[in-house]
Amino acid sequence: MKNTLLFLLVLAGFIIIACNKEEEEDVQDPYTLLTAHVWVSDSLLANGFEAGGPGQLLEKFNGDVEFRTDGTGTFGEYSGTWSLSEDNTTITIVTQELPISIIAIIKELTTTSLKIVTGFPDTTQPGEIIDIRMTFKVK
Repeated sequence: MKNTLLFLLVLAGFIIIACNKEEEEDVQDPYTLLTAHVWVSDSLLANGFEAGGPGQLLEKFNGDVEFRTDGTGTFGEYSGTWSLSEDNTTITIVTQELPISIIAIIKELTTTSLKIVTGFPDTTQPGEIIDIRMTFKVK
């Protein structure tokens, strides 16, 4: 009986150690998660409404997004440079096609999902900001 109990305790210890190592291996830094995949737009919202369709505000963000390791990338129809903040909470995208840089807060970043939020000046109502939420999944 003592041997069985000792065996079960040792076995449980090995299982716990193995599970912890698997979880550690699954955790990747944000830079690696961003650059390891080509992302495809899943949802492009402006002020809570879909805005990725033809003629809509976020139409040109529709499609593939790629964050390359050299700091360049493609963001739908846009191309430019990107950088990750030191604390890994924001992405800055600079492209010649937009009048300002996009500084987006990372809400979720996993091996399968990227969700960012930002604000963009409303050209139809000066002084107002449009709330942008973009979600992407791995292609």
